[in-house]
Amino acid sequence: MSELLNNSQARKARLKELILKLHQGEPEEKVRQELMHSLSQIPYGEVVEVEQELISEGLPESEILKLCDAHSAVLQGNIDLSGTKNVPEGHPIDVMTKENIEVKKTTASAYGLLSDIEKSDESELPDQLLKLRGLYNNLFDVDKHYQRKEYLLFPFLEQKGITGPPKVMWGKHDEIRELLKGSIEILQTESIAKEELAAASTIVLLPALKGLDDMTVKEEEILFPMSLDTLSEKEWYEISKQSLEIGYCLYDPPKEWKPDWAREETINEVQKSGENIQLPTGGFTAEELMCILNTLPVDITFVDKNDKVKYFSQNPDRIFQRNRAIVNRDVRHCHPPASSHIVDKIVQDFKNGTHNRAPFWIAMGDKFIHIEYFALRNEKGEYLGTLEVSHDISRYRELEGEQRILSYT
Repeated sequence: MSELLNNSQARKARLKELILKLHQGEPEEKVRQELMHSLSQIPYGEVVEVEQELISEGLPESEILKLCDAHSAVLQGNIDLSGTKNVPEGHPIDVMTKENIEVKKTTASAYGLLSDIEKSDESELPDQLLKLRGLYNNLFDVDKHYQRKEYLLFPFLEQKGITGPPKVMWGKHDEIRELLKGSIEILQTESIAKEELAAASTIVLLPALKGLDDMTVKEEEILFPMSLDTLSEKEWYEISKQSLEIGYCLYDPPKEWKPDWAREETINEVQKSGENIQLPTGGFTAEELMCILNTLPVDITFVDKNDKVKYFSQNPDRIFQRNRAIVNRDVRHCHPPASSHIVDKIVQDFKNGTHNRAPFWIAMGDKFIHIEYFALRNEKGEYLGTLEVSHDISRYRELEGEQRILSYT
């Protein structure tokens, strides 16, 4: 078999033969042993080429999708990554790799909690379910990671003629999304018994975690190295610039990546050049608007009509900290599981027109926090979204007498 080690065509032919054995029903472990014996390490580019060839030769995409997990399991640890390019901090691949780290931390916590539930007393189940629901809610954030691949990365690969692997991977994304949705629905079921949860774990909860972990391997061992070889720096910069519009997954990049040749630009440059945001009672530049919103002594968060977080202000004294990983996240997943059903009711009441505002107030140490949700409607009364406004009102409660403007010094 030594001739395979230095012959790309022979390696690919052998790999294709082994994948087709999986298709014919050979056990994964047997195929894995054959692969290790004959090939040892396979360059990641050849794996992509073989997958593309199988689709081109008529193996249905649906069948490739079924085989995807099997041949990934067989290949795991046997792909040669020595030629992988390094990327700077903030590069789209660096961001997605660090998101994967957070995803794997969260799946590990979920695995651990599911294991604890098996061994614990029934009386502990309600608290454990709340924690588990929070973990799966967080994991659904992976939808933004997948969308950035589907709508930003895959189109560039397809332009280069790499069409098969993105289609297969997109299909796996959809499977994982459905498993996560099903998991969240199950975990929201009131009074679920321990036996029912055990059955659901086998069918839905555990497969969701495995799908997430397996996808990180597919990305890091095949997709990312191949994409770095394929896309130009200019194309990566286009992906980087558009990423925030979709949002990040469980990780907020602390540094923006920009190639050395890229012209210095900020989100406000067009506005600084003179174009105003014009409203019926006046106008301002984007820079002025950003400063106004960040200077107001309140925390502001805007949720659009599709229940996605679209904006939050960044005043230096924010009460409830936010990071950009929540942008485009479902608002229900931004609150503790114990209160997410209340958030859902508020939003539904706003959409139905039952209410237009929902005020709350809580004590937090020496602070007294007022939180109010407002329904946003256009001139026709159509629902546009929800505005959350929070601020510390403790200093206002202590005011006495008057302090007029004339007393300013």
